[in-house]
Amino acid sequence: MARYRFYPDAAREDSLLTHCGHARYVWNLAVEQQSHYRAWKGPAPGFAEQNRQLTEARRQLDWLAAGSVIVQQQALKDFATAMNNFFRGTHRRPTFRRRGQGDGFRVVAVTPSDVRRINRRWSQIRIPKVGWVRFRRTRAVPDFRSFRVTRDRAGRWHVAFAAIPTEIPPPGTGKVVGVDRGVAVSVALSTGELLHCPGLRPQEAERLRRRERRLAKAKRGGNRRAALKEQIARLKARATDRRKDWAEKTSADLARRFDVIRIEDLRVQNLTRSAKGTVEAPGRNVRQKAGLNREILANGWRLLVQRLEHKAPGRVEKVPAAYTSQRCSACGHTAAGSRESQARFRCVACGFESNADTNAARNIAVGRTMNARGGGPVGLPVNREPQHSAPPLVGV
Repeated sequence: MARYRFYPDAAREDSLLTHCGHARYVWNLAVEQQSHYRAWKGPAPGFAEQNRQLTEARRQLDWLAAGSVIVQQQALKDFATAMNNFFRGTHRRPTFRRRGQGDGFRVVAVTPSDVRRINRRWSQIRIPKVGWVRFRRTRAVPDFRSFRVTRDRAGRWHVAFAAIPTEIPPPGTGKVVGVDRGVAVSVALSTGELLHCPGLRPQEAERLRRRERRLAKAKRGGNRRAALKEQIARLKARATDRRKDWAEKTSADLARRFDVIRIEDLRVQNLTRSAKGTVEAPGRNVRQKAGLNREILANGWRLLVQRLEHKAPGRVEKVPAAYTSQRCSACGHTAAGSRESQARFRCVACGFESNADTNAARNIAVGRTMNARGGGPVGLPVNREPQHSAPPLVGV
């Protein structure tokens, strides 16, 4: 996806919001249909049947017929794709969409003539039943066949063109790097570099806390509450933009410098699940786990790997993360006591000292698989250390 900032005027923004409302309405109807599905009732309506029902609905509802059929059909297509991803086990079940959260729509069957250049900084794109809308041309527009228009919680519009990401060629030096992801240090490389994902500055974080406290006391439905929500959304959008920018630059730098990039094989979605449990079986340390989840997400663990796989396809290798933080990268001895603190590693066998995250990154760079009983790498002599019931989170 190549994304650009969108700048519609007041009249066209109303039309864009109408498209968003139609797409959300059709999506929610599809979710409701799926929720009523039961095995004994027969199969739930598929994409073709829902398209037929959409045609009937447009005949009966003038306000729906006034909208773009392309936008509405693509909402059904997006739902069908979401359900297929759910059945494959890669995504969660689609849920209802709320106004102001994830607003957007997709347009297909477009041609290069639907985009025209105004000058060096600005271009325009033609949207069905809206007209020409300008966007900021920060880079060349790629070849595309569809695009998606979105509006975030901060009220900013974006247009994203569906295009195959450009692959960064390898340097051809044969260099291998290990990447260890953490919380105190976002990324530690086997070369000794420690990288930090930028977030909100201390003053901005304090401003966000004050706004959230005031929001908790604001009356629902009031203008003051709406203004506070917009201010909070802008601050959070600022942190998101910085995180995405950091992930883009870091992934591009790694893809240009190294032929092979080895990284921990972590299921970030599982790591960031809530620990609150149920009423019958409540979880433990729920607030601490929630704080850890926020830190993991704020450091862009999954985003960095996604962009690496886009820019360096076939050159990203995932290594099992078990015991990489407890193994000495110098002698191979594995012991929990070697990691004296979050930042310091001192091998109890050979006395090797290093930054704990850098030591883990060097183990990842080697790519050796640790066995499940707390010993050394498979195929090498095993250090008979006491067994551990569960390895700790790497880099935490």
